[in-house]
Amino acid sequence: MTFQSLLVCKDEQATDVLTSVLAGFGLGVQCCGYPDALCRLTEQQFDAVIVDYDDPHSAALILQSAHHASAGNKTITVGDKSKVRHVFGAGANFVLYKPVSQEQAEASLRAATALIKRERRRSFRVPVQLPVKLQVENGNEMEGILLDLSEDGLDVLAAQPLCPSAVINAHFTLPDQNTDIDVRGEVAWANPNGESGVRYVDLAENIRQVLRTWVGAHAAELLPEDPEPVSECRLSDLSLGGCYVETESPFPERSGIVLCLKAAGMEVQAEGLVRVMHPEFGMGIEFASGTEAQREHVGNFIGFLTSRPGTVPQLLITPRALAAGEDSDYSSNRESEISEDLLLDLLNRADSLSQEQFLQELRRQRSSEEVTSS
Repeated sequence: MTFQSLLVCKDEQATDVLTSVLAGFGLGVQCCGYPDALCRLTEQQFDAVIVDYDDPHSAALILQSAHHASAGNKTITVGDKSKVRHVFGAGANFVLYKPVSQEQAEASLRAATALIKRERRRSFRVPVQLPVKLQVENGNEMEGILLDLSEDGLDVLAAQPLCPSAVINAHFTLPDQNTDIDVRGEVAWANPNGESGVRYVDLAENIRQVLRTWVGAHAAELLPEDPEPVSECRLSDLSLGGCYVETESPFPERSGIVLCLKAAGMEVQAEGLVRVMHPEFGMGIEFASGTEAQREHVGNFIGFLTSRPGTVPQLLITPRALAAGEDSDYSSNRESEISEDLLLDLLNRADSLSQEQFLQELRRQRSSEEVTSS
């Protein structure tokens, strides 16, 4: 499986560095100017589009075209720190600051390429023709036909039209196996003829692994390996509701990720949503509400770190999706938790704060906690 990127940049030094780094990560690179880029985006599909923000108007048109051409495009911009808010406002997922060095580009693009490979794998669907039993929550069971299957969702033809955003349960048996699959999902789109796309919700890890293995075995082409976790990061702040991670390779806001925290034999895994991303510096992550047992594990881990000052936990972060499912599992429905969790509250106010203001408030919280615990 090949990956293609489009590099739109007049800066020769930046072009040479980025071409080398992207090739090293396994991406083919096409270089062109602004007018030609608009044509290529209508003719070809790219896994990543990298744009120099030296001409904001032209760059914004490229970003807009990339977004409309394919929802799967990852957009990366190269520009000055002073333009960062305009860059994200124009639709960029990642930002590289000028001047671009080899080391800086490798660190920043590591997260981007990990997401590219993960998104390509999770979006790959295998056509099937299987009977499936469907049941809308609080509704009657109905028959249907499973049309295709992926790691993160399925397409079905239901006996009756489904409603977008409806939560359904599906039961089917994988071909060539005696494995019964029960999944819960949300209807992402629906046609009047009963054909609908369903995105899994709260999928158990063992079921996800079964589906991942089956899709990989029946794919018409070789799927990319799951990306390696990002390990070049440091946990600076942690609460029951979220954390802040310092890293040169932050994931974009609204990315779905999985964190693995380890320290002295203890290990905690948590799903999260990137609430704020500071390019080449770090990101603030809100944990999914999860189960009471999961929250207890996080609380025990915090207690363990508090009782052993100086312990530095190992942190691994694996991307799950460029855009995580919406906020039912996050703080829009957890107002009581926000009021009791200062870090979680800060993560949810991040949109109104500059990077400097956010980090200043983070340091203030950290100092306050140190005084309280001393």
